[in-house]
Amino acid sequence: MVGLRRWAENFDHISVMMPVRDETTPEGWSKPDEGNRLPENMSLDLLPTAYRPDHFLRRYSETRRRIEALIDRNDYLSFSIGGLFGDWGAVGGFAAKAKKRPFAVWADRVESEVTRRNRTEGAFKRRLQAHLYHKPMLMLERAVIQRAELGLFHGRETYEAYASYSGNPHIVHDILLEKSDHIPSDMLAQKIQDCAYGPLKIVFAGRADPMKGPLDWVAVLEKLDAMGVAFTATWLGNGERFGDMQTRVAQAGLSDRVSLPGFVTDRQYVLDVLRDAHIHMFCHKTPESPRNLIEALISGTPIVGYDSAYPRDLILENNGGELTPLNDVGALAQQVAVLANDRGRLARLIENSYRDGAYFSSEAVFKHRSDLIKEHLPRPAGG
Repeated sequence: MVGLRRWAENFDHISVMMPVRDETTPEGWSKPDEGNRLPENMSLDLLPTAYRPDHFLRRYSETRRRIEALIDRNDYLSFSIGGLFGDWGAVGGFAAKAKKRPFAVWADRVESEVTRRNRTEGAFKRRLQAHLYHKPMLMLERAVIQRAELGLFHGRETYEAYASYSGNPHIVHDILLEKSDHIPSDMLAQKIQDCAYGPLKIVFAGRADPMKGPLDWVAVLEKLDAMGVAFTATWLGNGERFGDMQTRVAQAGLSDRVSLPGFVTDRQYVLDVLRDAHIHMFCHKTPESPRNLIEALISGTPIVGYDSAYPRDLILENNGGELTPLNDVGALAQQVAVLANDRGRLARLIENSYRDGAYFSSEAVFKHRSDLIKEHLPRPAGG
């Protein structure tokens, strides 16, 4: 709801279309009627979930007509893409182009590449689908982006993948953090002082899915243990590799130093753990722009993990982290060990990470995206 409210703050009226499923509300989610009502200047148009080819084809004509009606009623158009069948944002882009209406396209990760890398992960059905879908997905992404007047790409990773297909690409961010979520200055000062003592405190907040490298994360901890580095570590999040993580941690004899609480619904607890940690260690393997790295930076927690365009861009100005080669568990373990043994360097990284995170708030990033839409998308004649 935070994102919807931020959109509503920047326009006179907002029409939001999104697919909906008739199922139980996921753990940690809130319904709009539970103290989270839609802004008065916003209408919500629910579209069918149609990720199966037969469902998509059966619902295509009627849903496209509904999307076209929304296009006709609104001055500015922006569509989120990501997928293949059931990607109504892509359908909206083609419909807008057919009506000669300029539109913005938004993407927060390189979905086709994420899918391509799933060809070797999980059950046979999932691997087969990834093998069949990833190339058509890339073709669809390119086609929509090429037709868009404006490209809005979340983070440098996504930007670099898609910018060459866009005539007007921009790096933007999509976060739901507030200025009040940033670590207070007095707490930051105390954290910098206290980091000189005790075991290195490591955290990660995110899903225990293959794309996040959870087993690489545990492997780094095993190497740190073998090197005699004193540490504690916490992984906040659940996922398909969570059971494997639990088994691996137990087998390595690290259960007394590694906490795996699973999915945590208490947002303040997550912030507290991030603020208390010395580093946010990550092993992301796919081209995405994970928001957990920004959550770490606003907590004064340096990001330390696998190098890619997104984290590199986040810490470009103040060097609030350390990056090592992708998939190189040994190099990451060595870097973490350096920080555990050089607390002066760690203290500087903590201060730098806070500076790198200073800009980020939902108010700032949604205003940035809204301003780009208003600047680069002309309103219809008479609008």
